[in-house]
Amino acid sequence: MNPFKKGSNQYLDFETMSDCNWHCTKCELKSGQAKTWQVWRQEKGIQLDQDENGNWFKKINCPTCGTQTIHRKLKTTELDLSGIKARSNIPEDVIIRAKKLFGCVDEYTLRVEPAKDLELDHRIPQVRWVGSEDDNTGLSDEQIVDKFMLLTEKNNLLKSRYCEECKKTGNRANGYRDIEFWYVGNKKYDDKNGCEGCFWYNPSKWRKELNRVINEKVK
Repeated sequence: MNPFKKGSNQYLDFETMSDCNWHCTKCELKSGQAKTWQVWRQEKGIQLDQDENGNWFKKINCPTCGTQTIHRKLKTTELDLSGIKARSNIPEDVIIRAKKLFGCVDEYTLRVEPAKDLELDHRIPQVRWVGSEDDNTGLSDEQIVDKFMLLTEKNNLLKSRYCEECKKTGNRANGYRDIEFWYVGNKKYDDKNGCEGCFWYNPSKWRKELNRVINEKVK
């Protein structure tokens, strides 16, 4: 059963992919954002197929495009709702307050960006949730800072890729530009520390703690 609203791009993509064959994201599918497919898996229970390297896509030659493109494929049209971890809607007032609290700074690049170009992202990625998200209404400023960060869409997707790789391998990301430093724990993800200490959990704190260690060593 198609889980999307009839006539929407995602509805059409699901219909196209219902034959469970590989389909080109360039000329056959209408949903262009990588985040879309993450939502399909994590929030809709849609079972996507993987390539031989465990990626949720496959780079193959498209006979229509004539070039090598990213293809997506349904493993089955049946939905698997057993592992669904639902997101709670983030109220508009929380989003506005967060952009003011963070000064519209992208936490990855430390650049001030137009408010419209920034997304409010969870510090703990959905792939690491053990249940559905708590209600986001009535959050204090401290709770907002503890739970969220601001990232551009591009950097939000970059974070998602690192977090999914960590989930798959159990190895946490090597911080910023492959700097092997974790202010809590080490390279191996463990349930005790969770995401705490990883660059992608809190880039600002990661930089602060790295500078602290460097300054102590040069004294």
